[in-house]
Amino acid sequence: MSEERLQKILAKAGYGSRRSNEELIISGRVKVNGKSAFLGMKADPQVDEISVDGTIIPKEEKPVYIAFYKPRGVLSDNAAYDNRKNIWDLIDLDGHFFVVGRLDLDSEGLMILTNDGILTNKLTHPRYGHEKEYLVLVAKRPDDEQLDIWRRGVVLEDGYRTAPTQVILQKWHGKGAWLKVILREGRKRQIREIGKVIGLPIVKLIRIRISTVGLGNLKSGEWRYLTSEEIDQLKSSLEGKPKNSATRRNLNRPAKIDRGKDSRKSIPTKKN
Repeated sequence: MSEERLQKILAKAGYGSRRSNEELIISGRVKVNGKSAFLGMKADPQVDEISVDGTIIPKEEKPVYIAFYKPRGVLSDNAAYDNRKNIWDLIDLDGHFFVVGRLDLDSEGLMILTNDGILTNKLTHPRYGHEKEYLVLVAKRPDDEQLDIWRRGVVLEDGYRTAPTQVILQKWHGKGAWLKVILREGRKRQIREIGKVIGLPIVKLIRIRISTVGLGNLKSGEWRYLTSEEIDQLKSSLEGKPKNSATRRNLNRPAKIDRGKDSRKSIPTKKN
């Protein structure tokens, strides 16, 4: 492999954006073959020993991209002193992988696992504003006012106002309802916090899409490698300028629904 700028090598290894990696180099925290690196320096990630704060970066591996259906009741990553089951108990893979799209313990659905640090940074950084799509079961039947508030943006208990969100009523479900929710921001437990504020407790939450990658036919606990076409589409969707301005656009289109008793129109759900 030919030499590359250190900023790019560090980005691939998951050390963040180009600017943050430049700061690592300038502050003297990066070494190449035991010598302090300098801005503009190049290296061969397959040959040279590159370290950050004394930790050697593993030799560059072939990029791997995986779609995984995280089950409910499973942690999104391993945590020190926590013996509860996590996703790595279900996935037997060698090497270091970044987790894209962590879900809380009680949520389930699509996560992306990859050793591609650049792609990880673009998928996890809020300024790129990629979409995440969810099927959400709420405990009560929402009225028009609750849905309109959610679509316009909700002020959470900590004072943060969420961006306009696409919310579509899919079907009634007993005393509650299934909703489709599409976000361009990813605050921790955002959907659950919104439901709490507007009086729609969340019963079940399933993520079915991250950017251009869909859950497909995966069942709970299963994983698969992304196809070359999926990888190309995903990378293409992340090219160009960040989409931070898109997070504040109103993306909603009113949906016509059958308000009769327990509509028979169904949507796909997964059993735990």
